[in-house]
Amino acid sequence: MLTAISPIDGRYADKTKELRAYFSEYALIRYRVFVEIQYFIALCQYGLPQLGSFNEEVIDDLNAVFEGFSHADAERIKAIEKTTNHDVKAVEYFLKERFDDLGLGELREFIHFGLTSQDVNNTASPLLFKNALEEVYYPLLKKLRDELERCAHEWAHIPMLARTHGQPASPTLLGKEFAVFVQRLDVQLDLLRSLPHRAKFGGATGNFNAHFAAYPDYDWQAFGNSFVSEFLGLERSSPTTQIEHYDCFAAQCQALCRINTILIDFCRDIWTYISMEYFKQKTVAGEVGSSAMPHKVNPIDFENGEGNLGLANALFQHLAEKLPVSRLQRDLTDSTVLRNVGVPMGHTVIALKSVMKGLSKLQLNEGKLYDDLEDNWMVVAEGIQVILRREGYPQPYEALKTLTRGKSLVTREHLHEFIEGLYVTEEVKQELKKLTPHNYVGNSRSTS
Repeated sequence: MLTAISPIDGRYADKTKELRAYFSEYALIRYRVFVEIQYFIALCQYGLPQLGSFNEEVIDDLNAVFEGFSHADAERIKAIEKTTNHDVKAVEYFLKERFDDLGLGELREFIHFGLTSQDVNNTASPLLFKNALEEVYYPLLKKLRDELERCAHEWAHIPMLARTHGQPASPTLLGKEFAVFVQRLDVQLDLLRSLPHRAKFGGATGNFNAHFAAYPDYDWQAFGNSFVSEFLGLERSSPTTQIEHYDCFAAQCQALCRINTILIDFCRDIWTYISMEYFKQKTVAGEVGSSAMPHKVNPIDFENGEGNLGLANALFQHLAEKLPVSRLQRDLTDSTVLRNVGVPMGHTVIALKSVMKGLSKLQLNEGKLYDDLEDNWMVVAEGIQVILRREGYPQPYEALKTLTRGKSLVTREHLHEFIEGLYVTEEVKQELKKLTPHNYVGNSRSTS
C-alpha cells in the first residue's frame, strides 16, 4: 500500500480494512446490485401481469446473484461502465446478462423498471451506511465506552486534585472524571441511534411518473413505502425531488461529530494527565519515542486519536452542510461528495482503535496524585467557608480569601492555625479539621 494516496488505504490499511465491505467502490456496486434485485423481486410479488408468479427457486437464483457477487462481477460492471459512462446503467446491463444466463431474458426490461439512478444510489448508500454503523462502528465504540466505564469503576475512590482554568480546585475522584465521558457518550449514542436511515425511492422526480404511466391502477406510493421498509429495512422519504433530502443523514453526521468531539476532549485530558505524571505508560520492547531522545515515552496514541477525530469531523461537517443543498430538483454535486462517506468513517475507526491502544498502556501513578493533593491544602478552603456560613459566622468567604488567595503555599498547619482562631464551638473546629484534600471529594453515584 506504499503507493496509496490516502493513509486510510496506506499506512492505516490494517486498521480500516473492515470498512471496505461498506465504503469501497466494490461495496457500492454490490449494494446497487442488491437494490436492483430486491426491486425486481418486489415487482414480481406486487403482481404485475407481465411478470407472473415466481417460485421460491427462481427467487433464490436471483438472490444468489447478490450473495455470490464477486470482484470479477464488479470488474465486469466497471468494464460495461467504460462504454455507458454511467455507473448505475452498467449495473442494469450486467443484471440483464445474468438474467439471460438464468433463462429470464424475456423479463430483462423489468430490471430498473421506471427508476432513475438515484432510486438505486439513495437506497444503496443509506443501507451500506446503516450496516457499517451497526456492524463496525457501534461495536467498536461500545468496546471503548465499556473500557472507560471499567476505568471509572477501578478508580472510583481515587482522589485527585481538580483543575479549573488550569488552577488547583476542589478535589474530585479520578473514576468520576472517566464516568463523565461514559455518560456523555451514552447520551449522544442514544441520539445517533434514534435517527432514522431514510431513502429516496420514487422515479425521476419523485412522483413515480413512469410507473403510473405504465400501470395507472397500481398504488405506487404504497409500493415504494413497502419496498423500502420491508425489503431494505430503511424508511422512505416522501415527497422528494429526484434525490434524498439527506437531512437525516446530515443529522447522523453531526451526531458522529459530537461523539468525536467528546473523544477529542477525552484525548486532551488524558494527554494532560500524562504530562502531569498522573499516568505513566507501559513501554513496548523495540519501540522508540524519539529519534533523538532515548528516554521519551510519548502519548502518541491519544495524539493520533485526536488528529484523526478532528479530520473526521471536518469531513462529517462538510457532508452535513453540503448534502442537503441541491439546485432545484437535483444537481450532481451530491454524487461525488457521497462517495467519500467512508473517509471520515475511516479516520473515526483509526481514532477509536488508537484511543483503545492508549488506554491499554496507562498505568496509574497514584503517588503523584497523592502528592499534588498534599501540596494544595488551600482547596479545602471552600468547604471550610461553607460550614462557617452554616454556622452563621460573619464573612467566612472573605476570611478564607485573605488566608489563601494567591498564596504559593498553604499547609495543613496554616489551615489548622486559622481554624483554632475562629470563634466557633470546639465541635465545629474538629469538624473543620477533618477536611483534607484527600477526603474533600463530595459524592458521585456514578463512581460508587
